[in-house]
Amino acid sequence: MDVREIAEKMRTLEYHLRLMAKALERTEYQFTKLVVENNLSEQETKEFFILCEKMNKQMEEQKAEGFLNFHPLFQEFSSSLSSKLNPRDVVRACKDQKLFLSLMNEFNKYV
Repeated sequence: MDVREIAEKMRTLEYHLRLMAKALERTEYQFTKLVVENNLSEQETKEFFILCEKMNKQMEEQKAEGFLNFHPLFQEFSSSLSSKLNPRDVVRACKDQKLFLSLMNEFNKYV
């Protein structure tokens, strides 16, 4: 395969990704759509889920200790997100896709 063929395949893949993202607009898979639209790698997506699991655990621990304000946790979450992602978009998309609902419902107060 020569360079022109590879470049053409890349353009086709990029086009197909744009089509897929558009098709996801009317579904509940809004976080998946963000992954596609923002070109997150598999590793970046895994890191996101690890971050959410960590934040969820911290929030549950803080709730058990009587915390009522989770803005500092949201700030930590926001600063730890991939630079490709907007915290507001992530919270809304995760809520739509029903990912980490308890955590995202709390974070929704700060977006």
